[in-house]
Amino acid sequence: MTGDEKSEAPTATANAPILFTDEDVAFEEDILRNPYSLRSWERYIEHKKKANAPARQIRQLYERAIQHFNRSYKLWYQYLRFRRRLLSEKKPTDASYGYLCDAFERCLVFLHKMPRIWIDYCQLMVKRGLITETRVVFDRALRALPVTQHDRIWPLYIDFVTSHNIPETAIRVYRRYLKINPSAREGFVEYLKDIDQLDEAAQQLATMVHEEKLVSKGYQLWTGFAELIAKNPKKVHSHHPPRHQPLL
Repeated sequence: MTGDEKSEAPTATANAPILFTDEDVAFEEDILRNPYSLRSWERYIEHKKKANAPARQIRQLYERAIQHFNRSYKLWYQYLRFRRRLLSEKKPTDASYGYLCDAFERCLVFLHKMPRIWIDYCQLMVKRGLITETRVVFDRALRALPVTQHDRIWPLYIDFVTSHNIPETAIRVYRRYLKINPSAREGFVEYLKDIDQLDEAAQQLATMVHEEKLVSKGYQLWTGFAELIAKNPKKVHSHHPPRHQPLL
């Protein structure tokens, strides 16, 4: 582990000596007088960024500010975004990604109801490519957020599971999604066709025909249902013809 990587660890940042220059003295005095003024900390952080201070100094300053404002969404969001930008040229296997995930976990202790934090965390995990760990984070997001916010998580979750060769998991996740968003069934059918799960695809098509109220759409679905069975008689075993077949 390099010195720079060590400096990204929370304990290293918290316990490191406070580093500042002569130009920082006025800002240090300001936060000493007003430690609970978020604006004072923001001015100091902005000053360090404009001065092109080393990233570890800016991280340390953010960490000091968070000790006073651990429930500030604005501060956490800016800090995590700053940390993400530092990773732009690093590989997902770099230890820095793990340290950033640790920072997200600390943030979520206080801000677990904030969808934007979960979205950014999920996207970070997707980039790391850790399948099981990423699924856990997605599931935690769905448990933590109110149902009204789930539509911001599910599309990311579906994209993730369908982009990896984990068909059984993807099917389970898709079925959960359909319980709250039946309109996604058509996308599920296309995915099932892509992975050659044609029996399940036929079942889902039959469900769509049953549920479709528009005659024109119902006819189109029925045609697709019949065509799937006709072309794959040995792969479709459990199909049941729709109860209300459209008039031809």
